[in-house]
Amino acid sequence: MRADLLAEPITDLDEALAAVDAFDQALVTGLLRPQPGRATGTADLAQAVAGTPLAARVAEAAEKAAAGAAGEDHFVALAAARTALLGSVHDALLARAREAIARPGGEEIAPAPASGGQEAVNLLVAARSWLSDLARSGWQGIDHDVVSGSARIVSEMLPDPALRRLATLLDGFAAELAASCPGAALDRVPARRWADLWARGLLLTLPGAAAAPATGTVTGRLLPLGVDVREHATAAQAQVHAVFEPADGSTPRLVRASVSAPKPDTVVGVGIWQLLRPHMSLLAAVSEGRAMDLTDMPVTAEGDLLWSDEHARQGEPADPFATARVALPTATDAPTAPLDRHPARIAVPVFLEGYACQKDDDAPVFTIAGHPLAVDTDRLPVAGPLTPEAVAGSSACVGLLRWDAGAYRVQPLAVEKTVRKKAVALHAGAWAGGTTDKAGVKAEKAATDAVAALRERAGRLLRT
Repeated sequence: MRADLLAEPITDLDEALAAVDAFDQALVTGLLRPQPGRATGTADLAQAVAGTPLAARVAEAAEKAAAGAAGEDHFVALAAARTALLGSVHDALLARAREAIARPGGEEIAPAPASGGQEAVNLLVAARSWLSDLARSGWQGIDHDVVSGSARIVSEMLPDPALRRLATLLDGFAAELAASCPGAALDRVPARRWADLWARGLLLTLPGAAAAPATGTVTGRLLPLGVDVREHATAAQAQVHAVFEPADGSTPRLVRASVSAPKPDTVVGVGIWQLLRPHMSLLAAVSEGRAMDLTDMPVTAEGDLLWSDEHARQGEPADPFATARVALPTATDAPTAPLDRHPARIAVPVFLEGYACQKDDDAPVFTIAGHPLAVDTDRLPVAGPLTPEAVAGSSACVGLLRWDAGAYRVQPLAVEKTVRKKAVALHAGAWAGGTTDKAGVKAEKAATDAVAALRERAGRLLRT
């Protein structure tokens, strides 16, 4: 890796992010009665997209918003401008990352054609209206009356698979806002996050924006690299990053396979595997260090496998570090869909070795050819044996290159370290399919007892 390239400034990056931040601050106080000190936020956004096809519509929207007279179409235009600007930031950061690791990128994905049944139009309009009300009130102006306006919309959207993506976003967004009411009492506002959710929600109300991605099928060998575990109070997800080798001998490609499940907030740590395992056999293969043989497995243009166990069978042993050393350098990166172009979505699989590791403010830092690369140990799951201490003592790492807080960081998925003169590998997903590790077995038993107790209580409630 050319770690020196990751530290070099990118032209106009700071200016683009500054325009986004200015608009996000305008949303804090609201666009119904813009504050004098933040009235330039929409103007800065319009200036940033001047000379693009969005210029005229965004300029009009910025003018209306500054006067407190913006309508729903104007809010959509502002959301589109903000999304496009962050998309350009994503592209610049991803191009620099690919230059640093010398790996080819995937082809661009064209937007999906507009589609959708007439029955969904009213719900989309209602969602757009609610999101517009949020923009007018601002995050400091939210109260339970404003936030609760989404409840009926979400409940009517959820039964429709075509609307479930937007419904889930609105539901989670509304829950965060409700937990922060009243907005006037907030000491700190997560301006970037809430603006991200607001803009994405608005664009998903447009016809065709939430259309299912184009899919095909693939046949060949899947070589897992590692598992990225994401846990929320009410949901958990495991995303397996892997190299796929087509049976026809064509160029290997990077793919992902994800499994998600709802959960009670009392099921944490190792307990999440008990919720996820029944839905994807790939997790067992990851634990056992095996490949998977796929036959006509559905896959999206973005490289996301729509996992179905009937299209997969367990293959030969496959060491993720051997895959990272041999297959990863020649694999083609997956392309990114237009609406997913955001700096937070950058997660490029990388392999690092020969680095020195030191601590900076108690966080590990890899030094590669004299250049530091921050390590994001906050993303390490407690549902596995990979710890910050193991990372600090490692000599090789399979991870995801991300961009956060203004810098590139690597999120370890697995590391190699020397223990008693032997190389030992530790994986974030090592306990995904079960484990004989003493710590893992103990944590698994505790999680099993918690899940069993919850099921018993649920059964009692259903019988009464």
